[in-house]
Amino acid sequence: MGIIRATRARRTARTTRTARTTRTARTTRTARTTRTTRTARTARQTVLGYLRSAPGTYIWLAILFVTTVAMHHMSPEFENDFLRQRSTNIHELSQNPVRVLVSSAFWIDGGGWLPYVVLYTVFHSTAERWLGTARWLAVAAGSHVMATLISEGVLALAIHHGAAPTSSVKTLDVGVSYALAGVVAILTYWVPSPWRYAYLLIVLAVYGTPLITGRTFTDLGHFTAVLIGLACFPLTRSAVRPAPRRWGPARGDGD
Repeated sequence: MGIIRATRARRTARTTRTARTTRTARTTRTARTTRTTRTARTARQTVLGYLRSAPGTYIWLAILFVTTVAMHHMSPEFENDFLRQRSTNIHELSQNPVRVLVSSAFWIDGGGWLPYVVLYTVFHSTAERWLGTARWLAVAAGSHVMATLISEGVLALAIHHGAAPTSSVKTLDVGVSYALAGVVAILTYWVPSPWRYAYLLIVLAVYGTPLITGRTFTDLGHFTAVLIGLACFPLTRSAVRPAPRRWGPARGDGD
């Protein structure tokens, strides 16, 4: 009888240990799942919060993604003709100025989309959060439109005086670089002193050197956009540098 009771006791103890181990493992898995879910939710809310802080930038970037994917499904011949009809060249500007000035800002010529994610995040989103969407858009659109018109006007004069071939009236010219140059320039006023002056020298060197060495109408357009961005200083007077903030869920949000 003693042996039977001892065997039963060992079985009971083994069963108890097994049950405890099972409960501990289940509790550990549940805790890990909960932490993973919370981490994923926090990361999602952080990303969404950051995107919402500069809606214009990321809507524009999303449109560029769609148009870039569309371009990858075009044949080279069709793509060239398609983009040429949306180019801000002299011919199209004389026929459909508003259409091409708008449409040319939503296509990327010969480049990938991912580099623009970095550029838009570093420059456009910073300027939009600082200036507000309306003033940021005014700088970007103003730089795009005015730099285009000035550079194409200079090109038209060059063609008229025989300094550029007549075929240049239908050159392919789409992209977002003029708008980007203007926004890069206006961020000079966002950079605190004394780093502001070093930043300005870098911007002038980056956009001014190609103008001196290459002297193309595109180089002129980029440098003109920089000057336009710098001339938008009045738009920055009431802008306040945003304090560092946490992009995660607001306090009090539920899990």
